Amino acid sequence: MPGAAAGPATRLLRRALWALTLLLSVAIYGSHAPLLALCKVDGAIPFSSAAVVVLVELTKLLLSLLLLPLSRQPPPPHVSWRHAAPFALSALLYAANNNLVVHMQLFMDPSTFQVLSNLKVLSTALLYSLLLRRRLSSRQWLGLGLLLAAGLSYSWGGLRGPGRASGTQLHVTLPGLLLLSVYCLVSGLSAVYTEAILKAQALPLGLQNLFLYSFGVLLNLLGYFWQGAEGGFLQGFSPWLLLVVLSQALNGLLMSVVMKHSSNITRLFVISCSILANALLSVALFSLQLTPLFFVAVACVGLAMHLYYGLP
Repeated sequence: MPGAAAGPATRLLRRALWALTLLLSVAIYGSHAPLLALCKVDGAIPFSSAAVVVLVELTKLLLSLLLLPLSRQPPPPHVSWRHAAPFALSALLYAANNNLVVHMQLFMDPSTFQVLSNLKVLSTALLYSLLLRRRLSSRQWLGLGLLLAAGLSYSWGGLRGPGRASGTQLHVTLPGLLLLSVYCLVSGLSAVYTEAILKAQALPLGLQNLFLYSFGVLLNLLGYFWQGAEGGFLQGFSPWLLLVVLSQALNGLLMSVVMKHSSNITRLFVISCSILANALLSVALFSLQLTPLFFVAVACVGLAMHLYYGLP
């Protein structure tokens, strides 16, 4: 019967779209660092990071506008500033997070930041459990601990250049550690707060994204002018940077889907799985070599998925 067949077919299509969403996010997360490396000129980043953040937020806003008519869920008859206002805090937290990343580089080297920033896995999980009142079992906490171990292992020395020793020498100051603590707190809070808003409102996701990214463009523009970046807004722009902007904008939209229909824990697993894409691209583009720590990280991610989701 057509009616009976429509149900399973619809469920199968939804599962396929969900799997595609997760796979795209994994690929985009994993490609971010290699793409940024391809943007470098004489070993240096030729553009303003604040300008790129504005461009990403603006692209997300434009994509949200284009996709809004495709929403199957009609907006309520009366949409007011009360629906939009909560997203101002979300955008402010994200903007603060972006600026913290920049200022932390003054108190630690990039490799140290790459290693220690994995601690946001723990802060996000703790805030997710406390603020959203999601009780996690000891088995699930162990899985999240393994996610943290995977990120630390891969960042510490999962890849190495030819002829170079693996491992990272940490260099961080006390102000750097304090900023790192604030960064992890803000990172987790912004993600968990945004998830709470997306799920609390009976609004189409496209409309919620319009609210969020409108505030995001405004706040990050203020941040750009406050930093007083030298040169033109599009200084150092290249085809590789265009790809970075488009991919990060698309990933922002995909992550809003994940947080609306799943959770920040799923987002953490996506980020952790992205080490596979990152490693493949790094080996292919820059002739980097995999180390035993890479395989330790992959094993930790696989075991974490088994523990948290009960996968075979």
